[in-house]
Amino acid sequence: MKRFKIKKRYLLLATIIVAIFLYWQNNSLVITRIIYKNANLPTSFDDFTIVHISDLHNKQFGENQKYLMEHIEKINPDIIVVTGDLVDRRTYNLEIAMEFVNNALKVAPVYYVSGNHEAWSGKYDVIVKKLEEAGVVVLDDKVVQIEHGEEFINIIGLSDPDFLTSDYLEGTNSTKLEKALSELSKVEGFKLLLCHRPELMDLYVVNNIDLVFSGHAHGGQIRLPFIGGILAPDQGFFPKYTSGSYSEKNTTMVVSRGLGNSVFPFRVFNRPEIIVVKLTRQ
Repeated sequence: MKRFKIKKRYLLLATIIVAIFLYWQNNSLVITRIIYKNANLPTSFDDFTIVHISDLHNKQFGENQKYLMEHIEKINPDIIVVTGDLVDRRTYNLEIAMEFVNNALKVAPVYYVSGNHEAWSGKYDVIVKKLEEAGVVVLDDKVVQIEHGEEFINIIGLSDPDFLTSDYLEGTNSTKLEKALSELSKVEGFKLLLCHRPELMDLYVVNNIDLVFSGHAHGGQIRLPFIGGILAPDQGFFPKYTSGSYSEKNTTMVVSRGLGNSVFPFRVFNRPEIIVVKLTRQ
């Protein structure tokens, strides 16, 4: 009986420790800083700072996104880019997403492209209306110029390919995305691309994109030391693109581990992430 009580206490202690660890992993924000170097960057964009947010999935970081915004305000970026899945289709709550958006717009201009959860929500028209009314630049299959000093860079945005599908079982139909990228990437000058999908890196390289911001992989959800992410949507087990920056030829892609969760409710060795990219010509 005494041994049973001791084992029970150890089990309770272990359960408490695991619960605290998982809570910390899901809620403790980490800032990842990346320096992007490109000699072809317009001179006036040297030291231009971009905050990259992805895959919020209705996650709240304090009342009115207080803790998330405290970090972003301290960074004081030139622009904020959002690469999809502000909402989660299973627990749809646009108000939570708009708490972040409205606060972010007080810090810097916000540029947004859709993710698969917006596509599958069935409410994308409502989402776009709310975002644009707030002042967000929605870039689904569009390109705009950002002026800084007397120079500019192009920001291209692609709508998520899952507007052509209804769930993961149907796979990904990227034909519309490929056609849009082929046309939009013909613009002259430095090209920065927002797209939810990191697994389409080959397309970005072929279309001579300079810098890509992406999400979707959730960092592989569970990350193991020396191995990385375990599983990512549309990449399967041991995915190639889950976190950090990847370069091929003249293209660099920055992949966010995201902020929230969807089907699997926990992050393991994979804390929610804010990415800060500083552009430099050096």
